[in-house]
Amino acid sequence: MSRALKKPVVCYVTDRKGFGSGDQVALLREKIGMAIAAGVDWVQIREKDLLARALLVIVREAVAAAARARVIVNDRFDIALACGAGGVQLGRESAPAREVAAWCRGGNAPDGFSIGVSCHSIAEAQAAESAGASHVIFGPVFDTPSKRAFGQAQGIVKLAEVCGAVRIPVIAIGGVNVENGAECVAAGAAGIAAIRLFQEAPDLSALKALLERLHPCE
Repeated sequence: MSRALKKPVVCYVTDRKGFGSGDQVALLREKIGMAIAAGVDWVQIREKDLLARALLVIVREAVAAAARARVIVNDRFDIALACGAGGVQLGRESAPAREVAAWCRGGNAPDGFSIGVSCHSIAEAQAAESAGASHVIFGPVFDTPSKRAFGQAQGIVKLAEVCGAVRIPVIAIGGVNVENGAECVAAGAAGIAAIRLFQEAPDLSALKALLERLHPCE
């Protein structure tokens, strides 16, 4: 059974392209700052196609602003370490989790540096655990446009099965909202992750209200 964290994690996963027109990078930086100020637990900077120099600036600013939030960077292990981020999130096309974990165990990463792996099945979650991952993000649990490329929504029952198949924390993603977030935690998830839930909040007060509704599921 997945090992629970001290309280359910609420994670904002970024997607600057979701802002549509305008200066997407500026909007992204603003939203990250708002999410941190509102009290999210993790910020996962998922800007895979952003050039390294621009990504480094965004991550560095996020780390500097994060009082207690953990900043996690997708794929770019080098930038995560260079900026003092709290972890890296790996996918199917990233560096293998086993090699990243082995490198970290060699004393090359700071204490507490987390290695997350994005998974879409029980087998993938178990393989990530075996490779030395700190946590997995599993989905899509519910239907959402950003995750349709990874297949149909898998549902609460499958989430519960994944949580029961591994000992490391499982974070639920994909169509998670205020109404179903507590359902994910009740199924065994150690927390929830979402994109639109946070990006569509119009201002800081709305984000704070959102977090107040999500955190009581602890």
